[in-house]
Amino acid sequence: MKRIISTDNAPAAVGAYSQATTNGDLVFTAGQIPLTPDGELLADEPITTQTEQSLTNVEQVLAEEGLEMSDVLKVTVYLDDIESFDEMNDTYATYFDEEPPARSAVEVAALPKGVGVEIEAIAATE
Repeated sequence: MKRIISTDNAPAAVGAYSQATTNGDLVFTAGQIPLTPDGELLADEPITTQTEQSLTNVEQVLAEEGLEMSDVLKVTVYLDDIESFDEMNDTYATYFDEEPPARSAVEVAALPKGVGVEIEAIAATE
């Protein structure tokens, strides 16, 4: 059975989606962009800062369910410029220093609000 996960420690959903959902075994986060919980958009910041905020948002959504980044099984990273992969990856690696999850990183034509990165995750609850 699907259950919605929501926290004030990450940006509120601003459309027809939830911050995350779970079926009790897996948690699926919505794509997180570099938007602070108080609504500050970091689109003009370097990709490292944008990646950090996006992953912090993922981390906070998972924490609402009592999970940590070490519970993440799969991450998808969307970049508006694949040339920024190395900088994104340097920041990303600080969140997953041991036994990192599976990951896909893809370049897309554009991302919401003109940001440079959007990150979503799937985590296990056990």
